Amino acid sequence: MPRSDRPAAVRPQPVSSTIEREIKLSVDADFRLPPRLGTPLPRKLLTSTYYDTASHDLTHARITLRHRVEQGKHAWQLKLPLCADRQEVEVVDQHQRPPASLCHLLVLHVGQRKLAPIATLRVWRTGVRVRQRRSPVAEIVLDHVSVVKNGLVIQRFRELEIEQLADDDRAVQDLEQRLRRAGARDHDGRPKLFRALSLPAPAPARPPETDAPIIDHVKWALTQHVRWLLAHDPGTRLGLQSESLHQMRVATRRLRAVLRAAEPVLAPDWARALENELAWLSEFLAQARDLDVQLAYFEQESSRLDARDRKPLAQFIAHLRTQRERVQQLVQSELNSARYFDLVRRVQQAAGDPSIVDTTVTLHDLAKREFKKLRRAIHSLPSSPNQAALHKIRIKTKRARYAAELAMWSVGKRATRFMKQARAVQDLLGSYQDSFIAETYIRAFLKQSTSVRAGFMAGRMVERQRQRRHDVLARLKPKFTALLEKGRRAWQ
Repeated sequence: MPRSDRPAAVRPQPVSSTIEREIKLSVDADFRLPPRLGTPLPRKLLTSTYYDTASHDLTHARITLRHRVEQGKHAWQLKLPLCADRQEVEVVDQHQRPPASLCHLLVLHVGQRKLAPIATLRVWRTGVRVRQRRSPVAEIVLDHVSVVKNGLVIQRFRELEIEQLADDDRAVQDLEQRLRRAGARDHDGRPKLFRALSLPAPAPARPPETDAPIIDHVKWALTQHVRWLLAHDPGTRLGLQSESLHQMRVATRRLRAVLRAAEPVLAPDWARALENELAWLSEFLAQARDLDVQLAYFEQESSRLDARDRKPLAQFIAHLRTQRERVQQLVQSELNSARYFDLVRRVQQAAGDPSIVDTTVTLHDLAKREFKKLRRAIHSLPSSPNQAALHKIRIKTKRARYAAELAMWSVGKRATRFMKQARAVQDLLGSYQDSFIAETYIRAFLKQSTSVRAGFMAGRMVERQRQRRHDVLARLKPKFTALLEKGRRAWQ
């Protein structure tokens, strides 16, 4: 954990960021790419020197930091977990020391430990670019990898990768099947660096046995969510991919939900103090997340308009982007605060050694307790609920769903069905809340604009938000009925 007197911010160097979506396959020495698969790519040499701490903290966190030389270009590349994908961050820099702008992103994972070279990989890469209807959908590359140590090659292997370039999963699946027919087979899941270091493939943590003590399940859930939070901390600091912040906020929300659901087995003052600090973290992440959601929505709306109507909406989108940039400065400031570093230390400690009390409560009891709260709240809804009432239902639905996750291993499919239905209700209520927030932003922008055209567009957008909420309300009742029925079956 870094010292609390660390400088508040590091001015970032110019970086580029992309999302890496790829499928790795294993191949034998005699494997060849099928003919007429795509347009050949030029053969090239990539020399990558990987950096990590002596205890391989980055590698174990599935984070990669390397200095790559490719056709005379020197660049530092950082690969970060992003759900099932990875975010690749690049800084063009010839220096042989990791740039401060990237080291700053890794403060939780590296702290005061020293980064040093741990492996050098030399890769001869060949491949093809695959197009459909003249648009690129994937690159298929065959890598011949040499692991170099003290100037000598100590290991060689080959790998096949399909890198997805477009939002066309079906096309990538077809390419994978074609390559498998040509002799490719399942990959063991290890990144190249893992093979170079002879490390085993990363394996998902196994949940406790069904009959394990309740606190073991609580610790396991807390551990998963802490890891998820730490994995998305660097991307949230960088602020180039909205999904990083979203996933960090999800981890924060789930940690709070586990603490709340496990309240009967945890020391009250200890759990309440930790939950309050997580609420602080969630609050400023939520400000940024709301703006990310609105930007994505209005950019999509803009693409559907003609050029004349798009111009005033573009002004509104620019206004939202300015607000988002300001909020990102707040996010970065808080993530560099002593308060945040102390919170991370506390949640890590909580996952390993929570403060507990003696109780006979079971996992089933915890999940049933949250479901009953949700059921009472739904039954007490008026016939025409307002935004505040529905937002409370959304929060209780999340809590009931996360409590069900704790009990999932002991309850089985009934809990899974309830969680699926809760997610559907949660998403529907989320759309309602998003439309309410969107209207708030539209009205605030309208107060600052004197353009007649902008006023006309704002009126249209407000009407559209009201229609969104009307559509949600029309679908809610049957969703609530299904949710309560699945909850009754799971927690009766």
